[in-house]
Amino acid sequence: MTPRLRRLAVPRTHRLVASRYPPAGIFDAICTPGDLAAIADLEGWTNDRLQAELGQLHLVPKSEWVVGVPNASVVMAAFCHPSKDGARFTSAELGPWRPPNMARIVELNRGPFLPAPAELRPVDRSEDLTVVDVRPAASFPRLHHPTSYRDSRRFGIRLRTAGSNGIVYESVRDPGHDCLVAFRPKLVRNVRQGGHFEYRWDGAQEPVIRQLVARRSSRG
Repeated sequence: MTPRLRRLAVPRTHRLVASRYPPAGIFDAICTPGDLAAIADLEGWTNDRLQAELGQLHLVPKSEWVVGVPNASVVMAAFCHPSKDGARFTSAELGPWRPPNMARIVELNRGPFLPAPAELRPVDRSEDLTVVDVRPAASFPRLHHPTSYRDSRRFGIRLRTAGSNGIVYESVRDPGHDCLVAFRPKLVRNVRQGGHFEYRWDGAQEPVIRQLVARRSSRG
């Protein structure tokens, strides 16, 4: 079966960010991609802190850099700091914006975590937010393999290189739900901080999840 393009309507997505990372970084502090390039050149790419924050920025097209807006660093971190093992449709070199299924997340290691709500929208009105639809899983078994990412990763890298916005597919770990992988940082808009959640693993396969509530001062 041939994958088809589908116009996407996603009013809000969420991404979990480990709270050990600062809420604001260099992408929030500068105004234009040119400013960021100048800073990188000035540092000679030898500053350990700067290198750690920029990650794989050199692999992201400059036209796609998100800078100078609130939580820009949250957006760019998703692409510049990929998992060392890669993911279903991406390699370990360059990450995507991949919102997890908030109802069931079993891939994280420890908490607390910060969900960052965001919208996925076209960059301008002349664009349609279309993605490649590889559902149902039964029609694309190699792309939904439960353990091997060989074919799906090749497929995703090929689409990304061709300029695709992303892929929508069926969740393998949570049947009955769909997943989205977005390849372009500038499609992620209006990011803001959500609540804090703690994930605890006590020997079970799935974590115990609780929302952390800030304590109010008792002084009157």
